[in-house]
Amino acid sequence: MSRSPRSKTAAAEGTHIPVLLAEVIESLALKGPGLAVDGTFGAGGYTRALLDVDPSIRVVAIDRDTTAISAGAPLQKKAGKRLRLVEGRFSLLDSLVEAQGEAGADWVVLDIGVSSMQLDRAERGFSFRNDGPLDMRMSSEGESAADLVNEADEATLADIFFHYGEERRARAVARAIIETRRRGPIETTGQLAELIAGVVRAEPGSHIHPATRSFQGLRIAVNDELGELVAALHAAERILRPGGRLAVVTFHSLEDRIVKQFLSARSGRAVQASRHVPSVERPVPRSFAPVTKGPVLPSDEECRANPRARSAKLRAAERTDAPVPAPLDAVQDLAILPATAALRGGSRR
Repeated sequence: MSRSPRSKTAAAEGTHIPVLLAEVIESLALKGPGLAVDGTFGAGGYTRALLDVDPSIRVVAIDRDTTAISAGAPLQKKAGKRLRLVEGRFSLLDSLVEAQGEAGADWVVLDIGVSSMQLDRAERGFSFRNDGPLDMRMSSEGESAADLVNEADEATLADIFFHYGEERRARAVARAIIETRRRGPIETTGQLAELIAGVVRAEPGSHIHPATRSFQGLRIAVNDELGELVAALHAAERILRPGGRLAVVTFHSLEDRIVKQFLSARSGRAVQASRHVPSVERPVPRSFAPVTKGPVLPSDEECRANPRARSAKLRAAERTDAPVPAPLDAVQDLAILPATAALRGGSRR
């Protein structure tokens, strides 16, 4: 896939340029008129680019974070009727778009994971770079990271750190948390990061903080990020018109595996969820056709300019005219902890 120029509007305004922007825009093959859905509005980088490509393209931009929607008000004012900002979960993007009076969409773009604006605000509790409350919620609802750390049992915490955070020392980290919270609650990102650093040694020559993987696992668990991703893929499948395109940018192997398996299954190949559940037969009909052959990776130039891009992968596919198949249980099992997946598999068998 060739490199396309980044959004001139975003560049001129000095706004945030999202990862793999040129490649995402090219993979969508944008040509208006039509409706694009940005399921993960964040700082608005993809939405700006979508609006910039063609003046006949309209955008519905979705984010579960109230602050992101509020921050997008100037862009909405500038774009006028071409842009509608909607607060909500991208797992419900089809119903959110339909609630806007739209019968379908021509393009859907998803940028998975935490946004830079969330990481940069200490009070949101996503990062240990600046001490803040141990929150990590993308919205203001539900269980916080502090609730989970101070109330979950040791086995659950270990599973979260190992399977969602890919932390090899997960059991030791969970054990240290249990011992520490007996003396008092763990309430800040600094407290937790210091605790983990006492258990997990930094790898020689690595600039990655020892708490990075455990924080990732907690964040994914608090926000049900993988479950939301699975639901969003199915929602995009339902809302896209024939010939419409889906582009998804992921930042770690857990996310990419789900997208890869979903698109593989929907394009006619069998999907293997895990050792806990059997392979799934080829679905009929095939609802997607691949646009990208394997993942599209950022250029060396982009990685140098933005280190966050180093782990990014883009996958894209085009919606066929086939009816929507049944949801993929095997892909859903990739989003939950193995013990739960095994129980689900057992109940199906």
